[in-house]
Amino acid sequence: MNSPAPCAQRERQELGGRGWMIVIRLDYISCVLTVVSAILVERKFWQGWLVAGANSLVVCVIGLRTAQFGFVPANLFCIALYSYNLWNWRKQ
Repeated sequence: MNSPAPCAQRERQELGGRGWMIVIRLDYISCVLTVVSAILVERKFWQGWLVAGANSLVVCVIGLRTAQFGFVPANLFCIALYSYNLWNWRKQ
């Protein structure tokens, strides 16, 4: 028998050692948010910038959890850019 990956073992321990575990696939969430934000921005909906900002936060979490720290400043810059764009779009 194969044992679960170390990451899965750690998550199971964090959940109190239960036999089942809830796994949130942040990469899939980010994928959906990317597509939705692109569609909204293309259709000139200002809410697309909010979705893009939420996606950047998800990517920051992914970067922190996987020790790929280069994602964090890049996505913080993106959040600032999205905020600027949102501010300008809301004025119109």
